Amino acid sequence: MADDAQNIRRKIIHIDMDAFYASVEQRDNPEYRGKALVVGGLPEGRGGVVATASYEARKFGVRSAMPSKQALQLCPHAVFVRPRFAAYKEVSQKIREIFRRYTDLIEPLSLDEAYLDVTTDKLEVGSAIEIAKQIKDAIKTELQLTASAGVSINKFVAKIASDMNKPDGLTFIGPSQIAAFMEKLPVEKFFGVGKVTAAKMKNMGLHTGADLKRLTEDEMTKAFGKAGRFYYQIVRGIDNRAVQPHRETKSVGAEDTFAYDLTQLDEMNPELDRIAETVATRLERYGLKGRTVTLKVKYHDFRQITRNQSVSTPVSSAAEIAQIAKQLLAIAATDDMKVRLLGISLSNFGEPQRKTDQHTDQLRLF
Repeated sequence: MADDAQNIRRKIIHIDMDAFYASVEQRDNPEYRGKALVVGGLPEGRGGVVATASYEARKFGVRSAMPSKQALQLCPHAVFVRPRFAAYKEVSQKIREIFRRYTDLIEPLSLDEAYLDVTTDKLEVGSAIEIAKQIKDAIKTELQLTASAGVSINKFVAKIASDMNKPDGLTFIGPSQIAAFMEKLPVEKFFGVGKVTAAKMKNMGLHTGADLKRLTEDEMTKAFGKAGRFYYQIVRGIDNRAVQPHRETKSVGAEDTFAYDLTQLDEMNPELDRIAETVATRLERYGLKGRTVTLKVKYHDFRQITRNQSVSTPVSSAAEIAQIAKQLLAIAATDDMKVRLLGISLSNFGEPQRKTDQHTDQLRLF
């Protein structure tokens, strides 16, 4: 493989649960099995957002982050249920226990996916492919759920591989395959390439990894900034990022999407009190206090703003957090505002009492 001398070879597995929230619901509720199930906001009223959908619903085009009303239009017979995050977190911990049988180098990305470095594994299995198979079998046998796995020498390729044969897939992309694989990969599949960057690349005539590979590192950096250097390496199969088992918490937050648009501060302030209570509970759980409170406001037209305020003394109580959030909201308020979502997060922890994984609400919890 080109540039192989620069590429650190590890044994990396990316595990991605299949339609996780929906699969847990179908497992726990037999009446949902075989049905088009949508987990997320209900379509009534103004409607919410899809967190995930069963494969029966996905056949009709239902996807995560889609408005629930749109999901109902695509799949009129779909069953909609609210998420049960406590249940999903409990299952996630059991999945993590299975991972720990093989390695302590585990980097969770969300409730339903994680990287594992099994370059050296506890059970001395030796083969990353065999370990991935054993993990999948354990998840199926012990938890009655399915997972897909990608195996390769780095995180980037392993993550893409895990998505190639869903559900219940196992895909290995070895060193000799990576160069050809990356050249065929569409640019929108590259890590860090969103819709805007993908559109820019295509406007430049860059549609695949092979197209990107024609550019020099300087040309990539000039066109895409600091990310250009990362793209230059990735297209050559170089990704030396290590699996990080202990990521320091950057922020703790919660948010909620409402059944109808809120137009008055008198309606919004009680919602901020409730959200602040959730944030405070999470802060207590992880022994954290922060100096920066950030308010997130999403309007009826999906326009979004954030406002933050830092204080000299770290805070963690619901009352203190809510008070600051309310002040930020009052400053941002307008006469004609229609608010569909409010969120509060706390950051700037200084030196937290202990480290844990990053905590986010709704679609990404672990």
